[in-house]
Amino acid sequence: MSERPDTPLLPLEIRRYGLLDYQDSLARMRSYTDARSRESSDELWLLQHPRVFTQGQAGKAEHLLLPGDIPVVQSDRGGQVTYHGPGQLVVYFLLDLHRLGYGIRSLVTNIEQSVVDLLAGLGIAGYADPKAPGIYVDDARGQRMKIGSLGLRVRRGCTYHGLSLNVAMDLEPFSRINPCGYAGLRMTQLSELGGPADVQSAGEALLPHLLRRLGPYRR
Repeated sequence: MSERPDTPLLPLEIRRYGLLDYQDSLARMRSYTDARSRESSDELWLLQHPRVFTQGQAGKAEHLLLPGDIPVVQSDRGGQVTYHGPGQLVVYFLLDLHRLGYGIRSLVTNIEQSVVDLLAGLGIAGYADPKAPGIYVDDARGQRMKIGSLGLRVRRGCTYHGLSLNVAMDLEPFSRINPCGYAGLRMTQLSELGGPADVQSAGEALLPHLLRRLGPYRR
C-alpha cells in the first residue's frame, strides 16, 4: 500500500509480548477492540503461544484427530483448527478497517503478500492461494507445503487475531489435526528452508514488509 504525500499518517503501536497464554491474549484483544475509539492507535502484537490447538468459529470436530495432551481452545476467529506452539511467530492485527479505507479481503492479501516478500528476500519462493488463505511453498517435487496461516475476526469495523508463521518449532502436533481443515496438508517452517531459526529475528524481519503494505502509519 503506497503512501501519498497528502495522506495523513495513522497512529500505530507495536507490542512485543514474548510467550503469552492463548486465552489471555484473546481476552486482551477483545478488551482493546471493545474499548477503542476512532482515535485509538492500531496495534500489531508479536508473540508466541504455549502449545495449544485453536478451533475457529465454524471449526468442525472431525478435523481434530488426536489432540492428546495438548489443550483445545474454542476461538472466535475464522477458519478451522490450527496449532500454536513455541518457535512459531504469531502476529495479531488490531486495526481499524474504516480508517485504513479497505476491507477484510484486502487486509488478508496484504498480510499474505508481506510474508511472500519476506520469503523472497530469503531466496524462498512463497505464494498465496485465494481459495485457501495462508502462505505456501513447494518442495522439490512441486508438492505444496504450508508455512503460514491466517485467521481474523472483524468486530465493530476493527480486526483482531491474525497470522502464524512457522519459524523453528516442533511440527509433530500438526499431524494430530487436519491443518486449517485440509487432510494431509504438510507443514514446513523457515528453519527448514534456510531462513532464520529465531522467532524474534523473524518478527523483526517481517515488520518492515507489514508496515509497507498495511497503511500510512507513523513510525
